[in-house]
Amino acid sequence: MTIAPEPETAPTGLPDTGPRAETDSVGTVLLALLANLVIAVAKLFAGLLSGSAAMLSEAAHSFADTITEIFLYVALRRGGKPADEEHPFGYGKESYVWAFIAALFTFVGGAGFSIYHGVATIISGAGAGEYLWSYIVLAVSFVAEGTSFMRARRQVHDQSRRWNITASRFLRLTPDTTVKAVFFEDAAALIGLVVAAAGLGLTQLTGQEIWDGAASIVIGLLLLVVAFVLARANVTLLVGRAVPRRIHNQIAADLRSIPVVTGVPTLLTMQIGPGDILVAAKVDFDDEANGKEIESASDDAERRLKERFPEIRYVFLDPTRGEPGRDHIDGGVDR
Repeated sequence: MTIAPEPETAPTGLPDTGPRAETDSVGTVLLALLANLVIAVAKLFAGLLSGSAAMLSEAAHSFADTITEIFLYVALRRGGKPADEEHPFGYGKESYVWAFIAALFTFVGGAGFSIYHGVATIISGAGAGEYLWSYIVLAVSFVAEGTSFMRARRQVHDQSRRWNITASRFLRLTPDTTVKAVFFEDAAALIGLVVAAAGLGLTQLTGQEIWDGAASIVIGLLLLVVAFVLARANVTLLVGRAVPRRIHNQIAADLRSIPVVTGVPTLLTMQIGPGDILVAAKVDFDDEANGKEIESASDDAERRLKERFPEIRYVFLDPTRGEPGRDHIDGGVDR
């Protein structure tokens, strides 16, 4: 038994999460980790030398990002473990656990310190001393963070172009939260460096430490936004996010195109890891179809779905008695 039409070879619209994407993600995370560690030490030195709240906040920012990259690296390694008897669907969701912890660390370690230190500086009026070293470190840090950001940006654009979707859509849809985390964290770091430089400059020009403290608070608020966005993305994946609506509808259409299928009353999908999707459906087969035809149709359905969407790892079809006028395919995520 064959299924017409043949699977499309064009991009599916799903973000790339195969071996190549995983290798790119590991490289992106390791580069970001090295860059953040080096500039964190430099910022701490400049912050202690100058007494600038913004510089110390930037040091906390970079140290938090360094720990975050370690968590993201663990997420990639742990999430890539093969399935076993205790975890028959693999360890994909564990990567979201570690990525969620990374987001929480950004919230506590970076944002909390920055806001607290900024408020303390405004209240106490502790002045910044040596400015030159701060400006030098900020300039070097901008180059280092920019290099890391450009790699993350290149990965995002390469994968979005490969799948014929926009970069912003890729960042919304991708289940690879590691590259998303590096992209947003590096973008926030670059903005934070500009804010820190502005705070130092205004403090130097006016002699008012309020600008230095305000810059520290802005950096903390920026980290709060990034932490919230990343934490929310990981929570939805941990809970069990469905595939995008367009992909959901295509899966349903493929199932209904089988000659002996008369309806798909229920179709459920779940992202169970960065590169794994589970499909479960109640399928109404023709009442005149025999057991052999149903088995053959089920095998062909699984083959076709996996050919069209390589990310689909598991397909479970449950033959069910249909009800007149009932053919619901709700369950996809509007994106």
